[in-house]
Amino acid sequence: MKLINKTLLKNGIDIAKSIRAKSIFLFIDCLEEHSLPETLPKGCEMILVTQKQGTELKEVETYKRPVLTLPKITLGRVGLIKLTMALAISQNRVATGDRVLFLCGTPHLMTLDTILAIEIGKETELITSKNISGISESVQPEVFEHLLSLAVELANKGREGKPVGTIFVLGDQDRVMQLSKQMIINPFKGYEESERNILNPHLKETIREFTALDGAFIIGDDGTLITAGRYLGAAHDEDEVPRGLGSRHIAAAGITALTNAVAIVISESTGDLRIFKNGKILMEIEKP
Repeated sequence: MKLINKTLLKNGIDIAKSIRAKSIFLFIDCLEEHSLPETLPKGCEMILVTQKQGTELKEVETYKRPVLTLPKITLGRVGLIKLTMALAISQNRVATGDRVLFLCGTPHLMTLDTILAIEIGKETELITSKNISGISESVQPEVFEHLLSLAVELANKGREGKPVGTIFVLGDQDRVMQLSKQMIINPFKGYEESERNILNPHLKETIREFTALDGAFIIGDDGTLITAGRYLGAAHDEDEVPRGLGSRHIAAAGITALTNAVAIVISESTGDLRIFKNGKILMEIEKP
């Protein structure tokens, strides 16, 4: 296994050099021994991707390289790569036209087995929209990352073992509130902002329970949960939303077309997750 990992790492570096890749995303959980290459191609950085937490995460951080932390849930290789791309976009680490390389594999076997090179804006299977700009300017990266991790976990595990379907609308809250209306009494009204910020770990179970409500969660660009059970009334051309997607996706497309917000939709029927920006699907993450 060590020989396989060493070979793929070497080949990955060679490929990155030949295509002039801006970034190499290395899924370090697949390496039993974290012997990282000391030299990289000119203009290329290595970003470590991990699902480790706590003291194990601190060990990864000792390598003094940028780290992207993914939620600790089961995802296929493509799902992991898509989630990595979404977080990289939110941190403004990639831009349209960049060439990037992924090195990933099977963590429980401690083996790298996949090398994937893509050019941002041309690979429509991973990133649906050609224009990826806007997320990092709309919301704080750490807020988007936390919300995306929470949404992926909800899509994967559901609520009490049952699938959930909901919409999270993040950013441009004043405009979003103008274009929507309350369906029920606001369950977050009257609480301190620190108590209803999605960065507060104690709020996770509350959000999980409120996914049973109809309507959308509206979240400020700083992570403050403004309300839940909100009806999104922004109109949108249904022909621009792929066939087979329901009212939640149409509503998410509509509200992001008329505001600077980002929307994350969980499909109750499939468990798939879609990120909307500027009225279009930026990315789809399928439930494994």
